[in-house]
Amino acid sequence: MSKFDRREDSPESSSESEEEVGEGTLVPDRKPERISLIKNKDVRKAKFAKAKEAKTRKKKALKKKREKEGVEKQVPHTIESLRVPDETTINITEEKQLETEKDHELDELSTYFSREVEPKVLITYCDNPHKRTRIFGRELTRIIPNSLSLYRNRSGAKKIMQSAIKEGFTDVIIINEDMSKPNGLLLTHLPNGPTAHFRLSNVKITPELRRNYKEIGNCRPEVILNNFTTRLGLTVSRMLASLFHYDPEFKGRRAVTFHNQRDYIFFRHHRYQFRNEKRAALRELGPRFTMKLRSLQHGLFDSKSGEYEWTAEGRRHEIETSRRKFFL
Repeated sequence: MSKFDRREDSPESSSESEEEVGEGTLVPDRKPERISLIKNKDVRKAKFAKAKEAKTRKKKALKKKREKEGVEKQVPHTIESLRVPDETTINITEEKQLETEKDHELDELSTYFSREVEPKVLITYCDNPHKRTRIFGRELTRIIPNSLSLYRNRSGAKKIMQSAIKEGFTDVIIINEDMSKPNGLLLTHLPNGPTAHFRLSNVKITPELRRNYKEIGNCRPEVILNNFTTRLGLTVSRMLASLFHYDPEFKGRRAVTFHNQRDYIFFRHHRYQFRNEKRAALRELGPRFTMKLRSLQHGLFDSKSGEYEWTAEGRRHEIETSRRKFFL
């Protein structure tokens, strides 16, 4: 057969294929159109919005169907839900509760919780503090009632604590800095300790939050402590609570929150805004920062011969053996 014969046969073959297609027997399955391959931007955008809307409708229909059938909601796994059990976790049972209360009656912070001593806090800094660190310290004095901010004048930490005991202070806060930014906080309860060292991060002072320090009133704030579940976490939370007066003035509508999540303690300072009898909002006043416990020491601060209850310094990989193990 010559090439001319092939050309004559080709229309016949095409007509046969058209007849077969017309009968609907040999039509292949069409692949779904890929929106990302459409070159026209407007068409691509419109088709993407249409596909997304259809997906949302389908999702809502399935949700309604599950609700009618009474299917239980599936709870997703998180690092907190898969947390490695800690032996020191406080169980809410009568026996454990009584044991914990007896321990608290004999610890160094018992005088505060029995309301024998009113908190008085001294806030100081490292040598030659930067302006941002000084502002951060002054803002802490506005938040913590009956607190005073002073410069160290190159005095040692031990000397500062001995002087603070003579002046009747119950707590000392020393703010450290690095690269002109606050990066550490040493908290000591007087006169017998304990001493906690925290790493500071994500520090935002009031001007950086576009707030005015004059919004902070003089009323004593309410203190909220969240998610401290172990014995170590309970000790840390009691130390933080002892900075504030045990009798808050609710008329000031101020609330100070220490929220523990994955061993990071998030600090927030809010004021309640009541819109009506049923609804309320929170207005952040500042400052804002995050703390990470580095060590907890018995007694007053002593870097050489002090007895540590818990420390993360120098042996990080021995402690942090799992991402799901938390200590607070």
